[in-house]
Amino acid sequence: MTQVGEGQEAEESAPQVMTFGAPTAGEILAERYELVEHINNDSAGRLVWRGVDVILRRPVAVVLRYPGGDSATEMLQGAVAASRVIHPNLVGVYDAIDEAERAYVVREWVDGQSLRELVADGPMDPVRATAIGNAVASALAAVHATGMVHGNVHPGTVMISDDGRVVLADARTDGADSQQSDVRAIGGILYFALTGHWPHAEAPLRGATAGHGRAAIPDAVRDEAGAIAAPRQVRAGVPAYLDDLTMDLLDAEIEPPSSDVLAAELARLDVPADEHFLDNGGPLRFTADTGEEPSPLAAAGGRKVAIGIAGLLAVALVGLLIGITTLGGGDDGPQTNPVAAPSSSAPGDDTTPAAVTAGPLKISAARIIDPEGDRTEVRNADRVFDGNEDEGWETQTYRGRANFGNLKKGMGVWIDLGGEHTVRSVQVLLSARGASAQLYAGTTDRPSSSSGDAQLFADYKKTAIGQPFEEHEGTKMTFNGFNADQKYRYLLFWITELPPSDGGYKLGVQEITVQGS
Repeated sequence: MTQVGEGQEAEESAPQVMTFGAPTAGEILAERYELVEHINNDSAGRLVWRGVDVILRRPVAVVLRYPGGDSATEMLQGAVAASRVIHPNLVGVYDAIDEAERAYVVREWVDGQSLRELVADGPMDPVRATAIGNAVASALAAVHATGMVHGNVHPGTVMISDDGRVVLADARTDGADSQQSDVRAIGGILYFALTGHWPHAEAPLRGATAGHGRAAIPDAVRDEAGAIAAPRQVRAGVPAYLDDLTMDLLDAEIEPPSSDVLAAELARLDVPADEHFLDNGGPLRFTADTGEEPSPLAAAGGRKVAIGIAGLLAVALVGLLIGITTLGGGDDGPQTNPVAAPSSSAPGDDTTPAAVTAGPLKISAARIIDPEGDRTEVRNADRVFDGNEDEGWETQTYRGRANFGNLKKGMGVWIDLGGEHTVRSVQVLLSARGASAQLYAGTTDRPSSSSGDAQLFADYKKTAIGQPFEEHEGTKMTFNGFNADQKYRYLLFWITELPPSDGGYKLGVQEITVQGS
């Protein structure tokens, strides 16, 4: 993974940065910050270094302007303002120093990738895109609460760390920026995450020219009049409510909500783990009788802001599901709810389309994956799908540290669905609170051995499903984020940290259930 500097990488056409007397590796700034490695020059010509705080012994990023001047003063002022806002979705600013001939900002080091780099491998699923939009909106809400403006929200300043944390970096405002423009930029973030295209060609990234150079991002798909195509027109699988919300935020004729209101809405759409009835495959969307699926509000004068409407649909959906459960008899186990497929019949055709049945999928086999272990914990995997929540598979007790006593990076449970299926969600019932875990998907089976397990994990970790759970407060983990257009057979529930138990650290996996069709 690479550390992303504040802003984009420098354009090939950007002016050369002066190097006479420039900082060198090993130099210690302000008797505290040791420069270790030059990472890049951002689009504004600033030097981005990886460094170490020699007093606190922690990694830092050093963003340096050489020579000084008005641009350095602006950088320092922005850093001082940003340092006043503390929020988990904002990159922390530690120090800002002016040495006359040069100035530098010391900030949190984030191991990970920018949104721009991640989407280069392909658009994100709607659940992950929503989670990222929620994190950015939450960060902006904290900034706006102080009366300040960020002014630099784009795929290069949205960073996703290796542990899944989403942070916003590089506040850099000018007179043209406003809190409203910050909020509209979230529409651009959602659009980019869903499609891989940037909808603001008329306002390219700072220091970058849309369409060329290393910092360029593909422009949105447009019609002859220059209007951008909606995400659902670019790719399949984008829910209508998310499509409408994204386009509303980008529409200059629609008043955007405040950042705190938008954050609350995206937090609701970023479904909590236990609310599996609102998972990614759920019907929280606008539909119509025609194949074009316009918003039902279109007849009332065009597309309206989706905020609030989606909330009403969610409440209605919950009530509907509760009613189905009640009518279904209650305590006889999970109910299978038929969901009617959209009609493709021609007018006058009496053919009724078959219903698509969604419900629990049968797990045909399970195996414990333990690449770095001594193979003493690979027994009893069949207990995770035997229907008995009181009996499951469990790890041994590890002493000293939650991450398996520093003996290994993790271990997990591999499951085989017996064939390829559309999967909507996976729920894992655990024996205790406080565990950290991630779900992966793969297409290969490997021999049950240390080397086979290592190969399997290397294959599967490339395809994460949804967001990881970190020290989860509950005993149920529900993973959404499956691609509705993809079939799955093999899944891997991977544990990275254990909760405290019996004077050490230990975890049991009581039951794994898979919903799909």
